[in-house]
Amino acid sequence: MEMIHIIFLIFLGGAVLTYFAGKVSKVLQDIFFLLSVLVPAYLFFANVGIGKEVTLTLGGITLVWGVNHFSWLFSLIVLGLGSMAAIYAIGYMKGKERKGYFYFNFILSIMAMMGILLSLDLVSFFVFWEIMTWSSYLMTVYNGHETQRIGIKYFVFSAIGAYAMLMAIVIVHHVAGSFMIGSMINFYPNMSLSLQIWIPILFLMAFGVKAALMPLHVWAPDAYSNAPMAYTSVFSGALSKMGIYGMVIVLVTMINQIPQGFWFREVIAWLGGITAVLGTLWAIKQDDAKKLLAYSSVAQLGYIIVGIAIGTELGMLAGLFLAVMHALFKGTLFMVTGAVEKQTGTTNFTEVTGLIRKMPWTFFAALFSIIALAGIPPLGGFVGKWMLYEALITSNHYLLVIVIFFSSTAAFLYCYKFLFGFFLGQEEKEWAHVKEAPVVMLVPMIIMSVLMFVLGTFPGLILKPINSGLVDLGYIDTFKHLWNTSIIFNAWGDHVVLQPILYYIIAIFVFFALFLTWKGHKTTRYVTTKDISSSGEVPAEDENLTFSVGFMQPFLRAVAPAMRRQIDKYYTGIADGLESLFEFMRRIYTGNGQTYAVYVIVFVVVVLLFKSVLF
Repeated sequence: MEMIHIIFLIFLGGAVLTYFAGKVSKVLQDIFFLLSVLVPAYLFFANVGIGKEVTLTLGGITLVWGVNHFSWLFSLIVLGLGSMAAIYAIGYMKGKERKGYFYFNFILSIMAMMGILLSLDLVSFFVFWEIMTWSSYLMTVYNGHETQRIGIKYFVFSAIGAYAMLMAIVIVHHVAGSFMIGSMINFYPNMSLSLQIWIPILFLMAFGVKAALMPLHVWAPDAYSNAPMAYTSVFSGALSKMGIYGMVIVLVTMINQIPQGFWFREVIAWLGGITAVLGTLWAIKQDDAKKLLAYSSVAQLGYIIVGIAIGTELGMLAGLFLAVMHALFKGTLFMVTGAVEKQTGTTNFTEVTGLIRKMPWTFFAALFSIIALAGIPPLGGFVGKWMLYEALITSNHYLLVIVIFFSSTAAFLYCYKFLFGFFLGQEEKEWAHVKEAPVVMLVPMIIMSVLMFVLGTFPGLILKPINSGLVDLGYIDTFKHLWNTSIIFNAWGDHVVLQPILYYIIAIFVFFALFLTWKGHKTTRYVTTKDISSSGEVPAEDENLTFSVGFMQPFLRAVAPAMRRQIDKYYTGIADGLESLFEFMRRIYTGNGQTYAVYVIVFVVVVLLFKSVLF
């Protein structure tokens, strides 16, 4: 039996064993869960070589699985983040109900994403895509909050994407006579012009849903914020990348081959830019960390889509580098939010604040993630955004530069809101009991925080695998002239020397630490938001004077015109119209035989009256 077969069997068998192990022992269940994720990850990177292919014949259909440099890059995201999230989940899920349900769907999600990445035929690709959709849907409704609205919205959009993909697969098999992805790519230039346009559109609809590309994004904010935080780190950080993975393949292997490809790319790039801006504005508006990070995820995916849609060497490098960084910093931020939720019972900025002394290690992880997200050196987000700006400028997309720069600058507001809201505000007595998150939850957050710093200083560690993946897709080898492609690498080679900046940052932190110590830490009196007076009146205990309340209102009033129209309202209008139509149809099909007899008589009369016209 081939190693890839063994990996899938471990995933599937582990999911089933983990589910039933909870009936014997919770500790045994945790062990099975960890092994079901970590063992396949180890086996994949240790034993599955690039170019390896295996086959499996079922029902007369040959399924082919294999790995190339491009799928290996995304496998690193899925298995790396999945392993960290699995360790984190042990602590997060402690004491929670339905752990078997959570663990089962978690493992299936990781398995399905790996199946998508390893699939070389469209049948297994679609099957694994549906397993990923179903398992993530079940995670979305895990908490039981607004399952009717949130769960159905996610499922409907996923179904639209799945049917679009299925239509494309059927058409490809009809004209090419094969389910192999390679055969589809090779036969694509021989298709009619209409098929050359419609097949990419159908695939991009499916991939655009998972990548939360506007206007297909409306499911994402609620789904991300409603799923358990131990899973949302994978949901946002890895599962969304399956959409990016598919979009890159379609853009490179299909769109590049048709004369209309330029306009395809321009439309997708602008949709990505709009996604980045509107996602950022809605993130600023949120007072709940889950919703803030959910909209922020939509915005960050917009940056990635802009990079891959531009399609130049530098644009692809920027987009895929940001994809890796997004998995790291957004996965960590969702973990931070989960840690705060577990220790305080809330994720609302207006309720909990001043946790820096209570949860210093969680604050450290949040700080590094925010710095990376904001694109500030010396972390990896700076490298990715720098390359993206250069890619846009060198490809003459000057208006898109303005759009992305506005979104990136405005993102500082919600970055500050997140950091200040949880950690830097005034301490409240009701949170005096809060303690640091469990070690098993802290370790993954700290590891990923360190990786953000490492990739900011040595981006070549990821740029080299990205380059190899692009070569597999038909790009020229960018590694040899990578330093001539981007200004950021001209002087420093395959790593960015930001040590002087780092030294200044450390010096500033050390200076203020010494200054505060010298001033006398013990003599400092800590006050709460109620320990003030206003015009002689002392605020009541139930009055919320948290600094973050209403802090963004001036900015939100300024950008209100851009946020006034919501695509969600149009979708709701369409849904209401369909519901009315279905209700009307239900009244027609009454189930009464006499009514149907009347319908038949009316039909016969109409046919007789208009037979000369009809026939």
